[in-house]
Amino acid sequence: MSASVAAMQSVVRRQRIQDWFFHKITMLFALTVLFVLVGIIISLINGALPALKEFGPAFITTVEWDPVNDKYGAAIAIVGTLASAGIALLIAFPVSFGIALFLTEVCPAWLRRPLGTAIELLAGVPSIIYGMWGMFIFAPMFSEYVQPLLKAAFGGLPWIGVLFKGPTMGVGILTAGLILAVMIIPFIASVMRDVFEIVPAVLKESAYGLGCTRWEVVRKIVLPYTKTGVVGGVMLGLGRALGETMAVTFVIGNANKLPTSLFSPGNSIASTLANEFAEASTKLHVSSLFALGLILFVITLIVLSAAKLMLMGLSRKEGVK
Repeated sequence: MSASVAAMQSVVRRQRIQDWFFHKITMLFALTVLFVLVGIIISLINGALPALKEFGPAFITTVEWDPVNDKYGAAIAIVGTLASAGIALLIAFPVSFGIALFLTEVCPAWLRRPLGTAIELLAGVPSIIYGMWGMFIFAPMFSEYVQPLLKAAFGGLPWIGVLFKGPTMGVGILTAGLILAVMIIPFIASVMRDVFEIVPAVLKESAYGLGCTRWEVVRKIVLPYTKTGVVGGVMLGLGRALGETMAVTFVIGNANKLPTSLFSPGNSIASTLANEFAEASTKLHVSSLFALGLILFVITLIVLSAAKLMLMGLSRKEGVK
């Protein structure tokens, strides 16, 4: 009897030791991510300090970017980043939403798998391929056919007409936004499809049994049930759009001037970093590029925080109901 008790105690002791090691190792893995994040933030701040001390808060609002005279401002890159990412999201969200709904609610069973696989394959295409396609295939066609049509249709309208003026060169803010939209659609659509598929079938069948239309089921059952996943997918796509480098560098025009229309060439934070980091010769130039990286990090953090606050607000409203 005592031998069996001793053996059991030995097993319990060994299991406790295993649990202790498992807890510490997994905690180390989690803390490693935190340490890396803190290290990145410290490196960005340290590298950006000379520029921030030299130019102060005006660095964010200054339009001038002149490496020859060592004068730098982030306004052009910030506007280009936000404009191209905003255009991409405006286009990608409804398209991705439609794709996900079609695959989960409407698509025939024989077509669902190959179509879903094709969308996932698009997510794996390297960004430089999108950039090359955008520069050599899409931009010439866009310049010859689409931009003149948009200019003729909307250029004379009040308020929005100014957005469609200027030379139709093919490259510019609108082209960058469209290429980004093509790039992020697979990510958003894949996440939306996955979260739409986890909606319990009994909820949808009950709604159909009560006489709801397909759109009513989507609006009143599917979307409320999956709103967290939908917002997560949108934020994933927006995060890639904000930080995308090579594809944007190919098609945005890389002009250090504030865009006056959607057809105007511009610059983004990521494309500025890609174009100039290897050629930065002065300490202030390098520091200004670090400051741009820090601003991009802050923009991404603000976007993610806003999404989290929005989800918390939706959860509170549901609790009130």
